[in-house]
Amino acid sequence: MGKIAIIRVRGPVDSSKEIRDTLDLLRLYRKNFCVVVEDSPSYKGMINKVKDYVTFGEIDDATYKELLDKRSEEYKGREKDTKGKIDYKKYMEVDGKKIKPFFRLSPPKGGFGRKGIKISFTAKGALGNRKEKINDLLKRMI
Repeated sequence: MGKIAIIRVRGPVDSSKEIRDTLDLLRLYRKNFCVVVEDSPSYKGMINKVKDYVTFGEIDDATYKELLDKRSEEYKGREKDTKGKIDYKKYMEVDGKKIKPFFRLSPPKGGFGRKGIKISFTAKGALGNRKEKINDLLKRMI
């Protein structure tokens, strides 16, 4: 199974509560946040719901490693409650290190697309499925 990188392109203005909730479930809290998820049917359904607010595509291993090296943040929060009953899983483990499950990126050098962030990628915009070209965008944002 491959991995899919999802980048939030647009803000929350004029979006429905259902869209905002789905973006929160994907941990895309702000513009230019990126998450890397497994290629599964449940994530594909969530991506399809928010496709007018994000851009996504299959990430290769070299770009994923560069993203982890340069943009990962260490998770410093607590793992359990004070009584030890509730286990918080707000981090992901990579090579024994606990990191936050999202990446904060810079705006891309050269912009998102010629027609802006409200047009689909197939029409020379920024939204929707980029397939393998997501790696070029991520390298410009790292």
